[in-house]
Amino acid sequence: MNITLIHQLLERLGNLIRNETRTCLVEHGLQPVQLDALYYLSVCNRFSNTPKAVTEYLGLTKGTVSQSLKVLESKGYVRKSIDPDDKRIAHLTVTEQGESLIAVIQPSQLLKKVWQDSRGDECGLDNELLEQQLTSLLAAIQQQNQCKSFGVCKTCKHNQTLTDGTHLCGLTQVALTDSDIQKICIEHIDSIQIE
Repeated sequence: MNITLIHQLLERLGNLIRNETRTCLVEHGLQPVQLDALYYLSVCNRFSNTPKAVTEYLGLTKGTVSQSLKVLESKGYVRKSIDPDDKRIAHLTVTEQGESLIAVIQPSQLLKKVWQDSRGDECGLDNELLEQQLTSLLAAIQQQNQCKSFGVCKTCKHNQTLTDGTHLCGLTQVALTDSDIQKICIEHIDSIQIE
């Protein structure tokens, strides 16, 4: 295995996708970091839609994230509300306008086209295997660096399936909806740890 080549390939793929995204964002007056925050908010659960969680997920400074969230709010892509139980906590939800923007920009049109074209093995890709390998690589790097996994609730060790088929978060003792367990969470701990 040539780790240098793998690094270069991942870096180049990332650059191509970022360049396509930047081009799309120009007409909306947004920067990539703002789209990253918007995307995170569109896939996180109700326990993880705070400025603090966005900061941790993106690995950026509080100031950068705060400015990005202000831009998203001023352009109508997110709505801020104060937690009814703890007035110090703000929750951010993506508006219909924000959801529409994400639907247009992500996933990358370049990536989507190649992915669809490779279904017949024309590109020599095994999409399912590639997805599994990239998921394993991400999990291993997160574990090595002791990063939070930000995985979906359904794969979390805190997720408890009750006898009636409903779900409960064992950490918060709050009932989870079917929608909740499909979203990512700041408190996620993978139920299957990589050795």
